Parts: sequence; structure tokens; C-alpha cells
Amino acid sequence: MTFYFTGIRSFPKLWKSNSYLGLSSSHSYLSLFLKDCYGIRNQEKWFSVKTMSAQNTNAMNLLIAKARCVRKLDEGSNKEVSANSSHMFAAGAAKKRSQVNPSKAPVLPPVKNVIQLPTRPLNSEEWDKLKEEFKEKANFENWIILQMVKCHSSVDVAKSVLAWVAAKNNGIVGYDLLVKYLYLCVFHKQTSEIIDVYEIMKARYKRLESGAYTLLMRGLIYTDRWKEALLLLEDFKKVMIPSKKNYDDCIQGALFHQDVNVAWNLYQELLSHDIVPMLETLKAFFDFGKDMKDDQYSNKLHNILLYLRNNQLYPGESFAHSIKTWFESIPGEQWKGQFTTIQQSGQCLGCGKTVESIHLSSEEYEFLKEKVMRDVIDGGDQYKKTTPQELKRFQNFVKYRPPFDVVIDGLNVAKMFPKARESQVKILLLAEFILTKAGEPWPPWSRKPG
Repeated sequence: MTFYFTGIRSFPKLWKSNSYLGLSSSHSYLSLFLKDCYGIRNQEKWFSVKTMSAQNTNAMNLLIAKARCVRKLDEGSNKEVSANSSHMFAAGAAKKRSQVNPSKAPVLPPVKNVIQLPTRPLNSEEWDKLKEEFKEKANFENWIILQMVKCHSSVDVAKSVLAWVAAKNNGIVGYDLLVKYLYLCVFHKQTSEIIDVYEIMKARYKRLESGAYTLLMRGLIYTDRWKEALLLLEDFKKVMIPSKKNYDDCIQGALFHQDVNVAWNLYQELLSHDIVPMLETLKAFFDFGKDMKDDQYSNKLHNILLYLRNNQLYPGESFAHSIKTWFESIPGEQWKGQFTTIQQSGQCLGCGKTVESIHLSSEEYEFLKEKVMRDVIDGGDQYKKTTPQELKRFQNFVKYRPPFDVVIDGLNVAKMFPKARESQVKILLLAEFILTKAGEPWPPWSRKPG
């Protein structure tokens, strides 16, 4: 690949004259034309650099002279290429290009094991024959079921894989194969198959990993045995805190089966773990409450709206439609909702009211500052985190300093460094100790100007 540079006085001059290779010291900028010669393809780019001074003119002229020489050599080689290949799509052009540029000949990737996934269930003989075509025979079963999961293949085809494996292993199918097959059953909502896999796993394994728990809960929650999904959730909680998706599946299943109390209890449990619920979970409560005249249920939905406000969670369009529909469906109330636009000033074009600001007022800021000082820094027992003297110095430091935009925790910063730099941290601590003993403020930049 060869590059050459062509000096240009200015872009307008380029279109007016062909003699643009000279340079003038009166121009403060030099535009350069970058050309990439590769076979019969040319890629051109423009950029500009600033000339430093008039004294550099000779050096720049020398650079251009060298560029001209390189350009002539490149043009000669390009003529040979163009003579041999008149057009990039001409017959035999690809072969000629590969002969001209042997180092640029495309390197074919290694041939991988590519097998067309079956679209119908296979018997044992057909699976054996298909496995013979696969080089890594030991991993064939896991590989083929994984490809089916990626392509969302038919459950019947995947089931034939499990039957083939079970026939070779005295009726035993491995855990990984069962979980992948369970995923396909849940995806295709094959209830009977989900229950069969659940019975096998329940009889064979005392504990499951999180992925299997999640799939079983999601698969059982919409069946007649949906309460067993709640038992799985309880087992899961013995090992770890369930995810927001686990709670979402169980809450939506409880609402599907009209068990509102279970749904609200799971929702409160989710919040108690400081888990932010999925918006789909909150949407399900509004969808369930449509056309319902229940003051207690309505109050809980209003609390959800306050939760969205206080945590700055913004519903999507579908969720917003559910909220609008619920308000309009309340019996005996004449709510009318409409979608509107908020101006940059915060004023709503629909009702004319102004959206509250996310910025703190002076009173709110003072309240927050006192709250942090009292509950976080002081904490009720000064000797747990600090001492009265150290706390007093800190309060004076904050009082006589302007507000800070960024606060960095020095201890966390110190722990970021590797052990090789611990000596530097110790030097800083020693300097702080000496200056403190001498009555000098620390850090040094906190000293008042003299």
C-alpha cells in the first residue's frame, strides 16, 4: 500500500487551476490530498494541517518533491495493474488481481462443522449418522441441542435428541440437556412437557441452579400447578435473593390466577430487598385493576405512581397507555387522559401546569446537608467512625470552604493503587501527620490565603 501527498494552496484554487503544486508562505494553512493506491482501487481523503512559519517552506518543498518522485513510481505500477485488468468486474479480473498482489490474496477461514438442523424428529439411526458427520463426537449432543435453542427449534425435534441420548445411557439424560430442552418447552409454552421435565428434575436433583429455577417458575406459573412455582421461589430464596424477573414471573402469574393478595405480597417483598421492579410488573397491576371499583386497590396503584415519581422511573408508551386506561375505566369517575408535550420550561401543553424541577431548593439542600451530617457522618456515636476532634475539624473545613462539585474518598482512591505504590500512600499519611502536629492545615491546598 502506497501513500503520497499533494500540496494544495486552497480548495477554491483547486477548481480554477491545475498548477496547484506550489506553496506560498502567505497561506497559514496547507491542505493535503491523501490518496491510497491499492491495486486498481483508489480511496481519497482530505485533511489540513497548519504551517508553522515561513521558514519551513523549503522543508515542505523538499517533502513535496519527494512525494512527486514516489507518485511517479506509483503511477507506473498502477499502469501495469490497469493494463492487466481493464475493469474490476471483467472476466478473470479477480485472478489477475491475485497474481499482481499475491500477498493480498484472500485467506479463507477454516472450515467449520456446519450441519443443517433437522426439521422433523429423527430416530436413533438417523442421529447416529448425523453424529458421524460431526468431527467433535464427544460434544455433539450438547452442541446440537444448543443450536436448537439458538434457532428455537421444534420441541418434538429436541425431544428426539433426548430420546436418542436416553437410549444410549440407560434412560439417563444429563442436567445440561434437560435445562436446554426445558428452555425450548418454556419458549413454545408446552405445558405438559414443562411439567414432565419438572417431575424428572424434582426426583433426581435436590437443588437446582438459578437458570433452572427461573425456567421452571416461568413455565409453571401459567399452569394449574402455578403455586408450585411459588414453592420454587421459596427454595430459591434459601440460596440467593431472586431477581426482579423471578418476582415478575410470579407476580404476573398470581394476577393471571386472580390471587391479588399473593401478587401484592410479592411486590412488597421485592421492594424490601431494595430491588427496582420491572416496569412490566407495575404495568400488570394497572392492567388488572381496569374497571375495578376498589379504594384499597386504587390507593396501592397511586403508591406505585408515587414510587415512579420518587425514583425518577419513566414509563414507556405501553405502560403509559395502561395508566391512562386505568384512570378512564374507574367506575363513577370521569377521568379523561390525553398524550401531550412538555415544553423546555417544564410547562404542560395539555393542562398548563408546570412539571416540578429535579433540582433541590435551598431549604431541601439544607435539610439534606444536615441529614447527612447527623445520620451518616456523626451516626449518633462519633467514636464508631471518627472522633469529636476530627469531626469538629471537618465541620469547620466544610463551613469555611465554598461548595464542592466533586468529592473523592481518599481511602477508596488509595486502595485503587497496586501494592507497589503503597509507599507513596504512606508518605502522604506521614506528611499529614507531621503537618497536623505542626499546626498546619491538611491538605496543603486548604490553607487560607495569607
